[in-house]
Amino acid sequence: MKTRPDIYLTGILFIIAGINIASSCRKTPVDPDNQKPEVAFWLTKADKSIVLLQLDLNLQFSATQNAYPVIEVDTTQTYQTVDGFGFTLTGGSAWLINKLPAASRDGLIRELFSRDSNCIGINYLRISIGASDLDASVFSYDDMPPGQTDVALDHFSLDKDRLDLIPVLKQALSHNPDIKILGSPWSAPAWMKSNKSTKGGRLLPEYFDAYARYLVKYIQGMQAEGIAIDAITIQNEPLNPHNNPSMEMPWAEQALFIKRNLGPALREANLETKIILYDHNCDVPEYPMNILNDADARQFVDGSAFHLYGGDISALTTVHDAHPDKNLYFTEQWVGGPSNFGGDLRWHVKNLVIGAPRNWSKNVLEWNLASDPSYKPHTDGGCTSCEGALTIGTEVIRNVSYYIIAHASKFVPAGSVRVASTVPLNLPNVAYQTPDGKKVVIVLNDGNSDQTFNIRVKGESITTTLGSGSVATIIW
Repeated sequence: MKTRPDIYLTGILFIIAGINIASSCRKTPVDPDNQKPEVAFWLTKADKSIVLLQLDLNLQFSATQNAYPVIEVDTTQTYQTVDGFGFTLTGGSAWLINKLPAASRDGLIRELFSRDSNCIGINYLRISIGASDLDASVFSYDDMPPGQTDVALDHFSLDKDRLDLIPVLKQALSHNPDIKILGSPWSAPAWMKSNKSTKGGRLLPEYFDAYARYLVKYIQGMQAEGIAIDAITIQNEPLNPHNNPSMEMPWAEQALFIKRNLGPALREANLETKIILYDHNCDVPEYPMNILNDADARQFVDGSAFHLYGGDISALTTVHDAHPDKNLYFTEQWVGGPSNFGGDLRWHVKNLVIGAPRNWSKNVLEWNLASDPSYKPHTDGGCTSCEGALTIGTEVIRNVSYYIIAHASKFVPAGSVRVASTVPLNLPNVAYQTPDGKKVVIVLNDGNSDQTFNIRVKGESITTTLGSGSVATIIW
């Protein structure tokens, strides 16, 4: 069992049925004059001594000049609009959350999803269509005995999702009805596949139509539960046949499936759910670009999704430059357990929270929301060391990816627009203007010593210092 991270925010410790939940859904410090500072400064330190704490630095913009490096923010130069920041709510994550005592569960879900100022406001979730490898067992919504098929989909059922996933989603949506939800399948039902297995194999062409109808039934079924599926990817990691479940889908097959089956099926059903390509690593940007080069397929496609287990985050810009009318998404990155708080904080903030949006991504999602102290549940053949943002055991522990995402989700709501910001040496950053006109800068000190720097807007600056490996979100 890991020790609980030190948390220096004012809060309440819930002790309910033997489960300790240190809520990060807390009131921010109030200054002695009961006045909000002109500039709010939220800090997480690499040594974990401070996590998501608002410091009372009394920062004020002024025309004073100095020789420190400058992050110049230009709100007149705009880029993509933000859809959100969040996690994959795996079936295992939902099970762990849903089995908490009611008061603990309710408080935790509010902390995670509410847009109240004292919560972290997760506003984008990825869920699996059928099982992912972080469910306790493998399933689809239309499993059949060996040798049998169900082309008419008479046995299709969402009942397994009704146990935990759907109840948790509904409660999250009660706090924020505007959460965007992305569905991703890890595999088609085994009877549709070349090897008749949940692991590997390909979708047989004779079942393309049935699988398109399967995905339509899924979207309609979730809609009937009051859960809108904003988008789906065609296949999680289509170049990885080694997970359980998994399914290979080369780009040419994905293009064919989209233009002949899935795109027309969604259109015929009058569904507005977006189709997102690829959903795999940054080392093969040719995969989505080849599909987007197909005029018949691209008409149905909203954009492309990426992970970063291979390649460089700049691959998103490569795809954007080739097809600037299509969107980009970042949909998965794990933290391997046991995590290294400082090292993981630095890498994930630099490459994902900052790097993905600076390369046109409309979202950033970490994998996965919750696991137990042994990194369970997972399937036989699934990930055995995926650390959740939360570890849920005898207590709820907030791990490094919780803070990685919270530094964006808490302050950058959907509808925010990325704006231009310069990048001095060792100070990677990303800047936004929110729908209510606030400016937000997320900055990392990627150097090996403390760094003093300026943030300058329209000739006026604030000056502050950030420790090595630490992350700040600055709002005014």
